[in-house]
Amino acid sequence: MELGNRMLRALLSGLGRKGGTRGWAFSSWQPYLPLAGLLSATEVVSHWTAVFEKRGIPEAQASSEYIVAHVLGAKTFQSLRPVLRTQPLSPWQLQHVQKLSSCRLQRMPVQYILGEWDFQGLSLKMAPPVFIPRPETEELVEWVLKEVTQSSCPMGAQGGPLILEVGCGSGAISLSLLSQLPQSRVIAVDKGEAAICLTQENAQRLQLLDRIQIVPLDVTLEGSWSHLLPWGPMDLVVSNPPYIFHQDMEQLAPEIRRSIFLEVDPRHPELVGSWLQSRPDLSLDLVAVRKDFCGRPRFLHIRRSGPQCGCLMEA
Repeated sequence: MELGNRMLRALLSGLGRKGGTRGWAFSSWQPYLPLAGLLSATEVVSHWTAVFEKRGIPEAQASSEYIVAHVLGAKTFQSLRPVLRTQPLSPWQLQHVQKLSSCRLQRMPVQYILGEWDFQGLSLKMAPPVFIPRPETEELVEWVLKEVTQSSCPMGAQGGPLILEVGCGSGAISLSLLSQLPQSRVIAVDKGEAAICLTQENAQRLQLLDRIQIVPLDVTLEGSWSHLLPWGPMDLVVSNPPYIFHQDMEQLAPEIRRSIFLEVDPRHPELVGSWLQSRPDLSLDLVAVRKDFCGRPRFLHIRRSGPQCGCLMEA
């Protein structure tokens, strides 16, 4: 064991030297091949956990476990068969772990390093600069699903809701809703070309392209919402915006049939509620605030008020 650790330290000694990694790039330095056959997956995880901790990398053990599991063809380290955890790594595997771990040392998120991430049971491609969906966002999806399935209101011309997602990013929210609501359709908009392309690719991978319209659109521009009019009234609007909630709601409101679900900063619910109360002309009410798994107010349910809303959902 000690021999293996000494040799692994020698392997890693090139990190940080002149000519090493910069930004998220990986150096061309090659591992010392005699290490092959000496180190198991468990030992490599232990070593990189220590390295990450020493360098102040968040979630050090989880990062090293995900990287090693990925190299060995698994989603998680815990899902590896016991024999694979104790079996020596090959030269190529050691080199690949070294490459990916070097990226993590440069603070590249694990999701970008692996190039994919699971969300609501779906395997989605991840790539910078598109935002990585937070674990809390799965709770937003679950809340929307619960409200839709419990509602007795008719939705959409095809028997399912027509959903608008503002700021689709990787497509995580839209594609999760489509996969679990077979009759639903989604209009997904984003102003970023990279996000539009990534959502398109993920929809194609999941064979959901026939039920989603992916539209490049900057909703902060005046008159931008008019581009959505051809699709008719939306049953639901869902968003995990990277920007603060503001008066753009004025343009959105006339085209909403029923509901808006938002993921927000924990400081926003009180501000949003006060702002909606100050604008009765919008006919929008904040009907529910839900906390995330850390107990912070994270999700909002906003609904049309008055006779326009037709059939209201209980929050």
